[in-house]
Amino acid sequence: MEEKLFIGLDFGSDSVRAVLVDSNGRERASSVSKYRRWSEGKYSDAAQCQFRHHPLDYLESMEFVLTEVLKGQPRNCVAGIGVDATMSTPCAVDRDGVPLALHDEFADDPDAMFVLWKDHTALTEAERINQVARDWKKGPDYLMYCGGIYSSEWFWSKVLHVLRHSSTVRKAAFSWVELCDWIPAVLTGHSSPLTMARGRCSAGHKAMWNAQWSGLPSEEFLTAIDPLLSGLRERLYSETSTMDKVAGTLSRKWSEKLGLPETVTVAVGGGDAHVGTIGAGIEPGKMVMVVGTSACHMLVAPSVSKCIRGICGQVDGSIVPGLTGLEAGQASFGDVFAWFKRLLEWSRPVSLADLEREAVAIRPGESGTLALDWFNGRRTPFADEQCRGAFCGLNLGTTAPMMYRSLVDGVSFGTRAIVDRFAEEGIAIERVVALGGIAQKSPLVMQTLADVLNRPIGIIAGGETCGLGGAIFASVAAGAFPDVPTAMKSMAANIETTYVPDPSNVVVYDTLYQKYLDFGKRLYQ
Repeated sequence: MEEKLFIGLDFGSDSVRAVLVDSNGRERASSVSKYRRWSEGKYSDAAQCQFRHHPLDYLESMEFVLTEVLKGQPRNCVAGIGVDATMSTPCAVDRDGVPLALHDEFADDPDAMFVLWKDHTALTEAERINQVARDWKKGPDYLMYCGGIYSSEWFWSKVLHVLRHSSTVRKAAFSWVELCDWIPAVLTGHSSPLTMARGRCSAGHKAMWNAQWSGLPSEEFLTAIDPLLSGLRERLYSETSTMDKVAGTLSRKWSEKLGLPETVTVAVGGGDAHVGTIGAGIEPGKMVMVVGTSACHMLVAPSVSKCIRGICGQVDGSIVPGLTGLEAGQASFGDVFAWFKRLLEWSRPVSLADLEREAVAIRPGESGTLALDWFNGRRTPFADEQCRGAFCGLNLGTTAPMMYRSLVDGVSFGTRAIVDRFAEEGIAIERVVALGGIAQKSPLVMQTLADVLNRPIGIIAGGETCGLGGAIFASVAAGAFPDVPTAMKSMAANIETTYVPDPSNVVVYDTLYQKYLDFGKRLYQ
C-alpha cells in the first residue's frame, strides 16, 4: 500500500514552521522561516501594546517552508495539510477575502494587517463589550462560555478597535478573518469570506460563537456595543467546523507552486495551542501546557455541567470533536524572560543560559524577592489586561540572577493559579504534560513548575508538536483515520522526560504562593 504523508503548518508569533510526517507520526522533514518584516520590527509598537503582522510575512514564509520540507520527498504521497495559528489574530478583508494590506493603498497601514494575539490596543473596546454584556437583558449571556469576561486579545474587541481607529479601513473592509481560517482559504482558493471554512476553535473561544444562540451574538447585541458593528454579522458566518473536517483541496495555484497534486486535502484550521494538544495526545484528565512566548493550559472533558468562570472558554469540539475543550492561559510566559534579557542588554549582550545557571544555585525563597508575572496583563484567572508585572522585596543586595529566579517563580505561580481555578470548579486534572520551547530548553522552569504545582510534569518529545497536531488533523480529514482519537494513538508524540516535585521545595513554594496571591490582591483589588 502506498505510503501517505501529511504536513502540519504552525504559524507562531515570530515564524512559521512546517513538519512532514508519516501515518505513524515519524518526522520526515521540518523547516522554519522567520517573518522578515516582523523581525525588522515593522508595524508594531510594544510600548503601546500594538503588535501587527503583514500578510506577506505569512505568505512568503509559508511558501519557503513548504518548499523546503518537500525537497527529496515523494510528493505524490502527500495526502493532507493541517494548519494552526496564533489566535485571536484577525484581519480586515475585501469581498474576495484578500487582506487589505495586500492592496497598495494599505500596504504600510498596521490597521489593515493581522492584529496579533498579544495586541492589547483594544482595552477600551473590551470593557465596552463587558459592560453591555453585563447589562444585557434581551437574550442569552454571551459571556457564559468564555469565562464571564471578554478580553482585548479577542476577535470583537480588535475588530471594533480598528473600526473606531481607522476610517479608511472601516470603509474598505467587507469582512474579517482569523489567521487560522485564512491560511486554509489561501491554500484551497476558497477565500470568499461568506463561504470559506470557519473553524469552531477560533469562533467559539474568541468570537462568542455558540450553537445555543445559533452562531455569533445577535445583531441587536453587537449594535448595542457600537453602531459601527451594524451589519457585520451577516458578512461573517453562522456555521463552523471542527478541525477534522475538510476546508477544501489544494488549489491549482498552490499545486503548481509546490508540485503537489490538487487532490491534497486541506483541513479546517485552529489555534496553535489547541492543535498542539493533539500532537501531545490529549485526553480527559490530562492537562496539556503549551509554554512558549505565552502559555496555554488545555483540557478536554466528555461533558461540563456548568460554565467555568475566569477561564478563556469552553467550546464543544474546539479541540477533540465530541468533547468539550477548555482553555486557560498566561498572556506572557517566555516573553517575561525576553523582557528581562532586553532590560539587561542596554550596554552589553546577556545570555539567558548564563542567568539560568546562576539562578539554579539560589534556593526557593532565599533572595526574598517576589515577582508578579502579569507583564502583558492577566489572561487567567479572570482576564484583566490592565494588570502589570511587579517586583517586591528588592534591596541593595538583589542581583540579576535573583530577579530572574523570582520571574521563574512568578510564571509558575501564575500557572498554579490556573490549575487551582479548574480545581475550584471541580474539573479533574489527573496528569500534566508540557510542550513548547521552554519545556524543551529550561530545566529550571520545568522543575519549578513541578515543585509549585506539586505534580509530576511530563515533557513531550520533539520540538514540532503543534505542527504534528496539524498533521494529525490532516490525516483524519484526508480519510487515513476514522477519527482524531484513533489518529492520536498512532501519531501523537511520547513523553521524553518527567520532572518530579522536590518535597522540600514544595513546602517553601506553598508559602511563597500565598505571598504571590496577597501581593497581586494588594496591587489590583
